[in-house]
Amino acid sequence: MDLHAVMSQFFDEKGNITLKPELTLAGLCEVLYQADAMQGGADRHTLRFWDFSESREGTPVDFTRQQVNTRIKSVAARLQQVGTIGDRAVILANNSPEYLYSFLGTLYAGMVPIPLYDPNEPGHADHLKAVIGDSNPKVVLTNSRSAGSVRKFFADVPSRERPRILSVDSLPDSLAASFVNPLTTEAAQVMLAKSQSMPVDLPAFLQYTSGSTRIPAGVILTNRSIVTNVLQIFTAVQLKTPLRLVSWLPLHHDMGIILAAFITIIGLEFEMMAPRDFIQQPSRWIDQLNRRETDVNTYTVVPNFALELAARYAVPAEGETLDLSAIEGLIVGSEPVTEKAVEGFLEVFSKYGLRTEAVRPSYGLAEASLLVTTPQTPNRPLISHFDREELAAGRAVIVEKGPNTVAIASCGQVVRPQQLVIVDPETKQELPDGQIGELWTHGENTAAGYLDRPEDTAETFRNTLAGRLPENSRAEGAPDDDRWMASGDLAVIIDDEVYITGRLKDLIIIAGRNHYPQDIEFTVDHASAQVRPACVAAFAVEGDDVEKLIILAERDLDKDPSGDAAAVEAIRAAVSEAHGVVPSDIRIMNPDEIARSSSGKIARRVAKKRYLEQ
Repeated sequence: MDLHAVMSQFFDEKGNITLKPELTLAGLCEVLYQADAMQGGADRHTLRFWDFSESREGTPVDFTRQQVNTRIKSVAARLQQVGTIGDRAVILANNSPEYLYSFLGTLYAGMVPIPLYDPNEPGHADHLKAVIGDSNPKVVLTNSRSAGSVRKFFADVPSRERPRILSVDSLPDSLAASFVNPLTTEAAQVMLAKSQSMPVDLPAFLQYTSGSTRIPAGVILTNRSIVTNVLQIFTAVQLKTPLRLVSWLPLHHDMGIILAAFITIIGLEFEMMAPRDFIQQPSRWIDQLNRRETDVNTYTVVPNFALELAARYAVPAEGETLDLSAIEGLIVGSEPVTEKAVEGFLEVFSKYGLRTEAVRPSYGLAEASLLVTTPQTPNRPLISHFDREELAAGRAVIVEKGPNTVAIASCGQVVRPQQLVIVDPETKQELPDGQIGELWTHGENTAAGYLDRPEDTAETFRNTLAGRLPENSRAEGAPDDDRWMASGDLAVIIDDEVYITGRLKDLIIIAGRNHYPQDIEFTVDHASAQVRPACVAAFAVEGDDVEKLIILAERDLDKDPSGDAAAVEAIRAAVSEAHGVVPSDIRIMNPDEIARSSSGKIARRVAKKRYLEQ
């Protein structure tokens, strides 16, 4: 299939994205499948899942384009038997083909999927209960591997209040024949008339926030917002075909599920495994990136910590061969991208054919569907060093690397057509390049809002620029409306490069000085070998007169607790010297003891809450 020809139908002669009112993700998936099948592509291999439950080497489980389509329609048909268009269905399962079939099958049925995770995942029970209570699903989709934990999770819920639980791998392929297009049903006509919306603007799925910064909120992603962002990604990343996507990203995360759904809808080659299998043995990911005989362009998307794990634990043994020359794009996002991780990864793997420019630090969030910025020039990855004192004053000044500098990776340029501006969060005035402010975006990739949260929706999605720059405004071309999305992230633009400097609400302010938690955490990370890499939480708590700095750091996996006291002193000295502030409390914790979000990121706010409770 000619991917560029497929995508060109969604752009006009001026390069603007144009979507038909009746377009849905499910409709797009079916049209592309039927077109592919007519050209003889139904038997083409498209999906490979690596199952490591039986052996360390893993067993590949393969599916053709037709097999994937049949499984999706089997799920959809079963859902149509137990529910109706517009109902919500949560997915409680591990990374697996069944997860993907559940998500797309729910879309095919005209229902709204809510990607979550296996209840067996440790440390997230409260988050799961909060999301299910908020979304009130009618159906739960799982597979045989996760079914036991799912039923146990709902055991205390009265039967009348319990959603229907379906194990999708037990559904026969024959069900697919009974699937009907939900938009042709009477229920669909009633819903469309009531909502006064076209299908393209209906909710596609709910992506719940991780809960690391607030109570979980359901982000309403529409067919329009997702398709728009996918087209923006296609243009900005300049995808080259034929391609193979390698991913272990959790499918309950927006980055994981949108990429997986997109690649499946288009019918491109997709190779996936579970996050736990990567973490247990990072070399599995690197092995999958090894050039195959048929490889031309390989793509993968990972968070920053994956680079560090791979550089430490996935180095080929003496005599082993590895060819990473087919990697066209290694996109790094989901958390701050560090100089240490990028340089360490390149130092190890560039000798195996990995091109430096293939590494692309990027930025996005669920409220913008997925991607906001990614490098679109050959100058990548770009890591600049900023004067620490100037950063504390709200200005960004690039200087030579030194003891009083902060390294920040550029996340590239905004994906078009989408506007991105930096504003003063107090006055809502656009700020010039070089000044730090809140990052705002405007575009049809923006989510519709938060489920049943009008105040939060207004605060995040219904913002108006109080004033634009008289010259060189980055808001040029955007309408004068209230549709600016406030990201809650602090950023600065220099030489058309976007640098994320921190979370607006995570700023640590002590004695009138701003301190970015990521900056302090970086210092702690390098203060002692006792500290587990990228496992630090820095936050402030109220004191009698000024805020107090608290630091939590996990002990590295191979270290003994006897070294904790020395590590505390080393951390105190390093932070005091680098940031001019003495930590009020430093605690060395056991591995995995610091609170994390459902996507695995350090959850500062939850860690702070637990600290105060103790």
